[in-house]
Amino acid sequence: MAITTFSFPTKIHFGPGARALVAEHLKSRGLQRPLIVTDRALAALPVLTEFRAHLPGLQTAVFDGIWGNPTAAQVMAGAAAFRAHGADAVIGFGGGAALDVAKAVALMGVHDGDVMEYVWDHPQVRPMVNPLPHFVALPTTSGTGSEVGRSAVVAENDTHVKRALFGPQLLAQAVFADPELTLALPAAVTAATGMDALTPNIESYLSPAYHPMCDGIALEGLRIGARALARAVAQPQDIQARSDMMMSSMMGAIAFQKDLGSVHACAHALGAVNDLHHGLANALMIDTVLAWNHEAVPQKFDELAHAAGVNGGGAAFVPWLKALKTQIGITGGLAERGVTHEHLARLVPLAVKDFAGQTNPRPATAQDYERLFLAAM
Repeated sequence: MAITTFSFPTKIHFGPGARALVAEHLKSRGLQRPLIVTDRALAALPVLTEFRAHLPGLQTAVFDGIWGNPTAAQVMAGAAAFRAHGADAVIGFGGGAALDVAKAVALMGVHDGDVMEYVWDHPQVRPMVNPLPHFVALPTTSGTGSEVGRSAVVAENDTHVKRALFGPQLLAQAVFADPELTLALPAAVTAATGMDALTPNIESYLSPAYHPMCDGIALEGLRIGARALARAVAQPQDIQARSDMMMSSMMGAIAFQKDLGSVHACAHALGAVNDLHHGLANALMIDTVLAWNHEAVPQKFDELAHAAGVNGGGAAFVPWLKALKTQIGITGGLAERGVTHEHLARLVPLAVKDFAGQTNPRPATAQDYERLFLAAM
């Protein structure tokens, strides 16, 4: 496969080996001191050492203080590392969490205050007044598609409630989407992040908001991912399957500027209360929530089934998703991941307030969310 370059709206260099283009990209812009922002686990693996070998002549430093669902404290530590290095650019290298933190580090490296003062729903939200440093993104999973997003999700330090930064300033100046970076992912991570890629394509299409362009992207993103996910899990060295999943994840992230739904509202709550991986949380909730949503927009489920190559129309779409989950090794429910009835008192209010659920095709009350969580147990 060759490397293809296109813009939508970020310039994207897509294909095996794209990571080797980063050094020339930065040098051509006079940049010499990038800070690589990555997570603790990736920093210990050969993949990061191999990537740094592609950056000759650059004075790089690494911030790897990211783990779990990223918090404001991790962002502020990264911003301190940016200033200590005298960095002139940020390279986000990792999954969705690392890329979200990288965006926020770029923001807070040149702004005062705490990152939580810049979240979109802060009562006195601070504006992003200073030009952000040059930011490039290299995804190492095919999940959230954060590399092409204009938002970053960061959890509060104490409550672990997820809050969102929004703004076109957060967009990467360039994305180097190299599916070779995903070849070493364990099957369970490929599966969970793969469901994380499919979910926004599905939910953004089901959203009642008006955005036909996103609808088209979402359906095509689902079509590509639906045919590739099981193969990427079963045949991890299949570069075409890995490429398709990376593309599907980016398309989902572009599509969900239209908005999301209650699957994500539940997943965000599960991340805050139970520290579940976001993709796994989506996977554990998606068939339960979609089965409940079906009666509100049955014709849209017909379109989803058609895009995914599912026979039997919209009524067969959720059963297909359940079978896909089993095929890729995601079995059982919330209870097997440590979620108990006692957690509902915290989960339900968070899901009700979550911004993603405001555009679910079927309005959900607290009682609805309680029933959905119980059904997913």
